[in-house]
Amino acid sequence: MAAPGGLVAVTVTAHGRGLDVDAFDALYAGSFKRLVAQIYAMCGNFAEAQDCVQEAFVRAWDRRRSLDPDQSPEAWIRTVAYRLAVSRWRRAQRALGLADRSQLPDGLAEPDPSRLELLRALRQLPPDQRRAVVLHHLCDVSVRDIAVETGVPVGTVKARLSRGRTALAALLTICEDEETDG
Repeated sequence: MAAPGGLVAVTVTAHGRGLDVDAFDALYAGSFKRLVAQIYAMCGNFAEAQDCVQEAFVRAWDRRRSLDPDQSPEAWIRTVAYRLAVSRWRRAQRALGLADRSQLPDGLAEPDPSRLELLRALRQLPPDQRRAVVLHHLCDVSVRDIAVETGVPVGTVKARLSRGRTALAALLTICEDEETDG
């Protein structure tokens, strides 16, 4: 909930500004679905994305008094969720060998074919390029903010975006060619 007048209530602590319970609730309500969609685009598994975002919010709750609302707590949560997804994927790869992440459980409605093609193409990009492309084009995060969030120079982000877009264009063209041949 926002404070009267539409302001977000913050707590001032010895460590700086933090989020009070109402501000944290507003952050959760306003960003959970968006973060799940973003992490899903990065990892390709909706249930895993939900779990990772939920876990990231649990961790954020424990740190809410030190999360500065001016320093994009949503970006912090997205970064934690992404790292959780990567860690879980690596753990699963070690435990099960190569997992077939493309299998959907029975009973789900079929998704839009163009989204499936985009997700398949995104999965073929190197993880750093995929993350940059998703953050910039699907999450509308600026190049500078991606650099801060990922801990790399702006030039590296620009190179990842350029290479990722080029690879995506080629992959999506291949998908279109296969559709017209079939």
